[in-house]
Amino acid sequence: MIKLPKLVLTDIDGVWTDGGMYYSTNGDEFKKFNTYDSAGVLFCHALKIPVGIITGEKSLAVEHRAKKLQIDYCYTGVNNKVEVATKICHQLKISLEEVAFIGDDLNDINLLKLVGYPGVVNSAPEYIKQYAKYITKRSGGKGAFREFVEHILIQNNSFDKAMKSINIDL
Repeated sequence: MIKLPKLVLTDIDGVWTDGGMYYSTNGDEFKKFNTYDSAGVLFCHALKIPVGIITGEKSLAVEHRAKKLQIDYCYTGVNNKVEVATKICHQLKISLEEVAFIGDDLNDINLLKLVGYPGVVNSAPEYIKQYAKYITKRSGGKGAFREFVEHILIQNNSFDKAMKSINIDL
């Protein structure tokens, strides 16, 4: 059984998106998010588990998505994810061991190695997957974040409680 985390952190590009970056001829940036992932946030919030985004990309699109989903912490343009995660943990008075984090690439390795429950998307390079306790069946941009959260809740026998908290009976 997996211990229920006190914080769920996530990368964005390659996890909530397919890793592609879209630019207009004017230099405008576009990202395609999968709406399935919003349920992962909903499930966490139903159980009073804060959610945080920590991404290396400085992106207004990510900030807008985070605001829309009422994500508790959103850090973009981050060079050192461990430093930011440690700062959040300090605010919450928890340890990194009480955190679940899902990532997909090089800049996620250091944090994956430190958190209590590290996850990696199926589409991540093989050498990144070695740092995960859970590898999603879904690829990044295809609902992988939601799958990660659902997996944790199911393994913790908390999925039904989360569903009832959002007024859904299975």
